[in-house]
Amino acid sequence: MNTYISILRGINVSGKNIIKMADLKQLYETLGFMEVQTYIQSGNVIFRTKEQNIITIEKTIKEHIITHFGYDIPVLVIKSEKLKKIVETLPFTDIDTTKLHVTFLSNKCINPPLDQIIEKKASSELVHFTEEAVYIFCPDGYGKTKLSNNFLEKKLKVSATTRNWKTVNKLLELALNNI
Repeated sequence: MNTYISILRGINVSGKNIIKMADLKQLYETLGFMEVQTYIQSGNVIFRTKEQNIITIEKTIKEHIITHFGYDIPVLVIKSEKLKKIVETLPFTDIDTTKLHVTFLSNKCINPPLDQIIEKKASSELVHFTEEAVYIFCPDGYGKTKLSNNFLEKKLKVSATTRNWKTVNKLLELALNNI
């Protein structure tokens, strides 16, 4: 049995796509997922399942969210080991991690148009790409960066969703406790 983290994009933001976490947890349980936990109101769910095909898990969750809640939203599923690797691979040192965000990518990012992305970042910002995630250090706040989730999705041609470093670490902690 494997532990996974699903990260839903665009729920409970600005009064749109409202889903109560208790209802989301119940949905996951009806799908046969076990030891289901949610974390904060933005659609982070930790669960266990015997299913190993991430694409199948993502499709199942997405289809049932459409059916039960009426929202067609991106669903990214990450195995706990992958999340651990993302946390351990933090490329920056001596930064204020309260200003750090990770954009999770739905597909591997190979040969991203780095020059087009780098030219948009503020001089105080740091950005680092891996095949599966983008680390963004925004000392002036994520709300002010031009390296937004939407911008990265367009440039990288993948679905993505962004979480702050505190949330990323909490999701890893919950996933590791769920193993």
